[in-house]
Amino acid sequence: MKQLKGKPQNISIEILGKVTFEGVSLFSRKNYIYVAPKATKFPKGYLAVLTDVENFDTEQPTILSVQQLSELNEGDVVRINPEGTINVLYEIRSTHNAIMATERCNHRCIMCPQPPVLQEKDKTDFNLKLLSLFDKNTKGIGITGGEPTLVGDNLFVLIEYIKKHLPNSSINLLSNGVRFSDYEYARKLALIFHHDLQIDVPIFSDIDTEHNGIVGAKTFYKTIEGLYNLAKFRQKIGLRIVVHKQTYKRLPQLSEFIYRNFPFIFHVAFMQMETVGLASQNIDELWIDPYDYNAELEEAVLNLARRNMKVSIYNSQLCILPESIRNYAKQSISDWKNIYLLECEGCELQKECAGFFVSAENRHSKHIKPFTE
Repeated sequence: MKQLKGKPQNISIEILGKVTFEGVSLFSRKNYIYVAPKATKFPKGYLAVLTDVENFDTEQPTILSVQQLSELNEGDVVRINPEGTINVLYEIRSTHNAIMATERCNHRCIMCPQPPVLQEKDKTDFNLKLLSLFDKNTKGIGITGGEPTLVGDNLFVLIEYIKKHLPNSSINLLSNGVRFSDYEYARKLALIFHHDLQIDVPIFSDIDTEHNGIVGAKTFYKTIEGLYNLAKFRQKIGLRIVVHKQTYKRLPQLSEFIYRNFPFIFHVAFMQMETVGLASQNIDELWIDPYDYNAELEEAVLNLARRNMKVSIYNSQLCILPESIRNYAKQSISDWKNIYLLECEGCELQKECAGFFVSAENRHSKHIKPFTE
């Protein structure tokens, strides 16, 4: 997430609030954090004040010397901690907003960018408070983890809240699908009747032992059963395949497996790997120049597309893809961790290109080159 830093003053606990530059009425201030660049006085009643002023004598919770205030927007939601860190949890101008249901997981994928924790305090109440601060016209919300289904029925509490209070929002639930092998759990999800919910489930091989080795658990058939249970309840399901050294060779066979066994799938995404977290730790086992698996990727994508299955390529740069599958590439990287390299300068297609994860700055394809006339 986007993060700012300043000098804390009068802050002893974490503070969650909505950003305002313009100010709000006195009776609404209890949920707001006032942003005051170059201020000489601060209005009272706000949860906290953020300013780039270096020193100010006030009893209010304040973060001084914040140098990137221009990165915030009216309606963003931030969390401030006593050390002076400002985490931006919701960006009103972004299309990639999400809540983290839990950091726990029942898998340990070798390329996971968010290594799981073993224990944590339940996040449900915090997430409900966070959702209450989202703009009512938010178009889409992700529910991520960890593994969101590990919070049990609290997952349905979150989805019900979004349905009621953010009715214009679609929901993208990222899950390994294992819990949905429980027919009753899948039924409970379906009975919410959300108007636009998609469950995206990773699958990494058509061979059970290969998939299990990558996720660190013998759950291949549980995931398959989960997919079928969700399909029985006519849920919208996506599949995600992260491409790396251990998955690329069988992409064509995996695409055939998907077509033969999961004709009900709404969308299939082939994803270039983000090289942080466990992926960074296991990089020698995982890294392959994305250019070098183009033959397998092209065959897999076209195999599904020609059979009228919706397919996309995420996180990939247009210049390294074969022309035949370039139109399947999407701008899929969250705004706060999206960059372009010096090699991209002058590229005529930069606005259409996904660019890179920040982590790719020092490790990326050797075949990056701008499109020019």
